[in-house]
Amino acid sequence: MKAIRTLIFIFSVILILGVAWYFFPAEGLAIGNYTLRFPSYAEDMAPTQEEVDVDAVIDKVNKSFEMTVSDNLLDSMRYYRSYLKENPNRIYLPNDDYTFFDPLFKQLENADEEGKTYRIMHYGDSQIEMDRISSVLRQKLQEFFGGSGPNMIPAIQPVATISVSQHSNNLQRYMVYGDANRASHNRYGVMSQFSQVMGGGSISFTQTSHSQAFAKAKEISTVSVLLGRNSQGFSATLKCDNIAPETKVLAANDSVSLVTWVLPDDVKRGTINFVGNAEIYAVLLDGEAGVAIDNVALRGCSGTIFTRINEATMRQSFDLLNTRLIIMQFGGNRMPSISSSKNITPYMAELEKQINYMKRVAPKATLLFIGPADMGKSYGGKMGTWHGLPELNDSLRVMALRNHVAYWDMFNVMGGEGSMAQWVKHNPPLAGPDYVHFTFRGAQEIGTDLAKSFTTYYDFYKLRQHVPSEKVIEFINLDQREDSIRTAGRIRMPFYKPPYEKK
Repeated sequence: MKAIRTLIFIFSVILILGVAWYFFPAEGLAIGNYTLRFPSYAEDMAPTQEEVDVDAVIDKVNKSFEMTVSDNLLDSMRYYRSYLKENPNRIYLPNDDYTFFDPLFKQLENADEEGKTYRIMHYGDSQIEMDRISSVLRQKLQEFFGGSGPNMIPAIQPVATISVSQHSNNLQRYMVYGDANRASHNRYGVMSQFSQVMGGGSISFTQTSHSQAFAKAKEISTVSVLLGRNSQGFSATLKCDNIAPETKVLAANDSVSLVTWVLPDDVKRGTINFVGNAEIYAVLLDGEAGVAIDNVALRGCSGTIFTRINEATMRQSFDLLNTRLIIMQFGGNRMPSISSSKNITPYMAELEKQINYMKRVAPKATLLFIGPADMGKSYGGKMGTWHGLPELNDSLRVMALRNHVAYWDMFNVMGGEGSMAQWVKHNPPLAGPDYVHFTFRGAQEIGTDLAKSFTTYYDFYKLRQHVPSEKVIEFINLDQREDSIRTAGRIRMPFYKPPYEKK
C-alpha cells in the first residue's frame, strides 16, 4: 500500500509538471517586479532559428548590387530586370513601377544647373540617432548629385551627432512627444520640435572632428534658419570665422520664413545671434547646390506623432525647403506592445494616417518607408528574434505599397530571423549589446546598402534615357525563357557605354 501511494505521488507530480510544461507561457509569468520562468511546450516546440553567417549575408548583399561590366545594353537590361523582380535587397516599388523615382532623379540631376538644393527628410527612431545611417546616405548621394554640409539640425540638440558640433543659449525647447516641454499650440515644425526665442538668444556650430564623420559634412558654405511667428524687427546676425557679420531683419510674420546667408568660402564655425521673438524650427548647414539629407531622430517614437503637428506649418516649411523625398523609418518601438497579429492591424491604420498626412503637407515629395531592423530577445536563455517581428515587417511592406509608398526591407537585408544576435557577435561588432541598435560600423553597412539600392534605380533611370520606352517595357515584361527565344532576332539592343559620370 505504501509503495502504491509513493507511485501515485510520483505520477501526480509528473502530471502536474506536464500540465505546467504544456500551458506555461514561453515568455514567463510576471508576478510583481519578477518574472517566473518554467520550461514550456511552446518554447520547446518553437522552430530553432538558424545561425546567420553575417559576413556571407553582407557579401551576398553587396554582390546583388554589382552588375558584370559590359558594353552590351542587352546584358545591362537583363541585370536590371532581375534586380527589379528578384533582388530581395531592392527598394520595393508600388505596382512594381520602375519609374517611381524618375521625377526625383530628374530634379536632383538639375539641382546644380538650377542652383538649388533639394532635400531628403530622414525621419526615424533611435536607430538613426547621432546621424547614423543618414550620414552614410548623405555622403553617397552628394557624391552623385552634389551638395555638402551636415544639413538640417535643431536649434537645441540634446544628443550629439557625428556630423556637427553645436551649442545654444537662451532658447526654450518644445517637442511634440516624449518627456520634453509641450507648447500651448501645435506648430512644432518639420523636426517635431522648435525652440522659442524671447528677446534674444544664439546658436553656435563648429565643423565636426568626430572620427566617424564624412568629408562632405565638413563643407559648410550656406547657412539658413527656418523660423516662424517672428516679431516686428526680429533680427538674425551670422558671424563665421573671419567673415564680417551679416544681419537679416524681418518684418512681423505669422507664417514660416527662411533666412539664408550664402558665404564666399567654406567655414569651420559660426554663431547666429537672435534679437526679438520667434519660433526656430531648424537651422540648415548646407554647401553647394545639390542634395541635402536631413536627419530627424525621434527616440522612442513609433512614427505615429506627425498628425499632431500643425499642417500649415509643415506645408509651408516643406515648400520653402524644396523637400522632394521623405523617408520614414519606424516599427521597432512598437514591437514590445505587439503580442499577437491583432496588435498589428491598428498600428497599420495609425501609420496610414501618418502617410496620408505627409502626402497632404508635402505634395511634391516621394515617400519611402524603411522597416525595422531585426531585434534580439532572450527566450529561455536563448537569444532570438522578437516573436511577431517578421509578421510586422511583412505587414509594413504591404501597407506601404498599398498606399503608394516605396519600401526597403532592412530586416531581411540584415539576414532575417536571428541576424541581430550574430551582428552583435560579429568581430568587430555591428550591433550593440542591447540587441537593438547598430554600432557605427553596422550603421555604415546598412546606410551603404540603402544608398546602393537607391542609386541602382538611378543607374537604370540613366540607361533608359537612351532606349525607347516601349522597348524597355517590352523587355522588362519578358520572362527569361521568352528573352532567350526572342532576343535571338526580334529584340535587338545596341552596344552601350554609360553616357554619364558620377559627380
